[in-house]
Amino acid sequence: MRDGKAEGRANRRKRETRARLLRAAFDLMAERGKDAVAINEITEAADVGLGSFYNHFDSKDAIHAALVADVLDGFGRALTAIADALDDPAEVLAASVRHVVLRAHEDPRWGRFLLAHMLSLSTLAEGMGRYLVHDLVVGLDAGRFRATDRLMAVVAVGGAAAAAVAVAIQMAGSEPRDFGAVEGIELRGDRLPERTASAALQILGMPAEEADEVARRPLPPVALPIAS
Repeated sequence: MRDGKAEGRANRRKRETRARLLRAAFDLMAERGKDAVAINEITEAADVGLGSFYNHFDSKDAIHAALVADVLDGFGRALTAIADALDDPAEVLAASVRHVVLRAHEDPRWGRFLLAHMLSLSTLAEGMGRYLVHDLVVGLDAGRFRATDRLMAVVAVGGAAAAAVAVAIQMAGSEPRDFGAVEGIELRGDRLPERTASAALQILGMPAEEADEVARRPLPPVALPIAS
């Protein structure tokens, strides 16, 4: 019979192997998407045997599902902490949008993985989507937002956030600057999180001046999860 220390080492090695597989899958799927990644590529990147993969996951879909749960639900819990720290539903939604855009700029790998899931229907019921829906419904019920079609309100706000995440990824590693103009629209990279939050609030019927004020309020001191 194995002693407690040996059993502890075995469990630790098992956890470490699983974590390495998840990190490798995250890197590859964030860069290329799930469908373009093979299981053997994950095991090679993690430096583990193919058999070890199947000790932890039944399939590529299984490890992808684990990543979605870890990345999206983990960040969703941080968004819940934001909601708990604020009273105004409009400020809650604005702060959540700002954190998403900021996080994508700070970690483009995380942003690319998130971007692949933000607009899927399943994400509306799972992962981060349900937090957006909750915040929006709370604001609508409180009379803070206006929307005749709640589904399209979610789609419009989620779409604005997704587009901003894509821009934040492209701007990662660079200082905010003027990128020129297209058809008279200035492509400025400054204050992207606040501008995205303001646009989201205006989509939900808030006057522009008030939306800008809410979007510029100090963010609550919530610790956000670091990607695997």
